[in-house]
Amino acid sequence: MKPDSVHITQIIHETTLKEKDSHYTVCWIKNEVKWIEINHVRYKNVSNSIYFLDPKTQWKIKKKDGSTSCGYTLYLDNQVLNYPLLSNLHINQVRIFNAGEIPLFKLSPGIEKRTQAILEMIDELLGSHLNHKDDAIFSLLNTFFVHCDGQCNIKSVASNIDSKTNVVYNFKTLVDKHVVEYHEVAEYADLLNISPKYLNECVKDVLNVGSKSIIIEQLLMRSRHALKFSSKTIKEISFELGFTSPDYFSYFFKTHTGITPSTLRNG
Repeated sequence: MKPDSVHITQIIHETTLKEKDSHYTVCWIKNEVKWIEINHVRYKNVSNSIYFLDPKTQWKIKKKDGSTSCGYTLYLDNQVLNYPLLSNLHINQVRIFNAGEIPLFKLSPGIEKRTQAILEMIDELLGSHLNHKDDAIFSLLNTFFVHCDGQCNIKSVASNIDSKTNVVYNFKTLVDKHVVEYHEVAEYADLLNISPKYLNECVKDVLNVGSKSIIIEQLLMRSRHALKFSSKTIKEISFELGFTSPDYFSYFFKTHTGITPSTLRNG
């Protein structure tokens, strides 16, 4: 990797301006920001968001008085985005860095801390002299983009956050909070006071997947984490995740992953 192909800085100054005209920029705004200005248009209420900005885009960020670091700006040159590990990602193929509109991802609950951890590790690695540093950075970038591209975040457009996007964001917030209790789309539709049909329509329009897949992905993510990083039995994990029996949990997991919980744990 060429020097300065990847560059990252914390948002710590009162005003943060674009530094590199030849790089794509990812702005992760955690909180404590008055506004972000993109091509001379200001957007407020931008906490917990990620903006993807191409080299042609002009931007600046205004931080609130008295706040410390409120996010990161990550600069990537075209060579990085064409790296084999990243080039085939859907997030790259769908032209996320698009000069015609300003894509953003509104972070769903639980993802903010993971995003911060990934960017902090990239920052640390860039200042190190470790062997295989480049491979580690690309692996972290891949993880970061997979989070943005997958079921964890919602793509929208900075100039057009419509009612369906709000429905989907609220749905994903509820799934993150209640997935152990509720596994069915109709249960979340009831919590949102809308019909399951309209909830499915909103999710399909915004994320291009079905509502059920959001619930399944959340259950699989929690299942994988528990199986790999806890000493709990498969029976304990199954009941903690709201499954009626260990056998049904194993059936569910194998149906959606192709392997059994035991295979993942012992692999």
